[in-house]
Amino acid sequence: MNILLIEDDKVLSDGLSHTLSNTGYNITVANTGAYAEHILKAQGFDLIILDLGLPDIDGLHLLRKLRRQKQSLPIMILTARDDMNNRIEGISQGADDYMCKPFELRELEARLHALIRRCYGGFNDIIEVGNLQLNTNTKQILAKGELLSLSARESAVLEVLLMQKGKVISKDKIAQHLSLYGEALADNAIEVYIHRIRKHIEAYDVGIRTFRGLGYLLENKRDE
Repeated sequence: MNILLIEDDKVLSDGLSHTLSNTGYNITVANTGAYAEHILKAQGFDLIILDLGLPDIDGLHLLRKLRRQKQSLPIMILTARDDMNNRIEGISQGADDYMCKPFELRELEARLHALIRRCYGGFNDIIEVGNLQLNTNTKQILAKGELLSLSARESAVLEVLLMQKGKVISKDKIAQHLSLYGEALADNAIEVYIHRIRKHIEAYDVGIRTFRGLGYLLENKRDE
């Protein structure tokens, strides 16, 4: 799960990055609205945590701009603006949750988990396709109840496909997701990972269909 943290307070962003990374999230920090817009075009994310008091742009303006650009990923506002008018404005402009500073880390983690579960996995901790299960809490991928033996890169690719089940996911989006691991990707890297994953999951009534020029779809073979 890749999260973009838009926060200009370095002490807070460093602390949150450390804490959330330890719970299994991949955190990228943007300390200005301009950099946030730039990195959103270059990389793929699953969720945004947005401060409203940014040095170059008001966070609510950035929120409106992102929604006008059809950025549909979930956005949580994390801000010191605790009056009711700002809360109402934030939600009405497209935020999925609104949390005020100071805050308890346990509550933030619980809200993030609930937001991810609501937006990607219904109201369950488990996302299922055929005999595969992704636990959105532990980030583990199971096959018939057993932990699937995958490399970190293979697991990241399969996680994207599971999180976006029922949708065709482009090679570019998968590459953007993997780029957050900090390594350059060869031109054929995605095809290689998809090929390896197919071998791992073929015994579990699950397949990956290729749509030429569009991307990949994880599907339950029993539904064919």
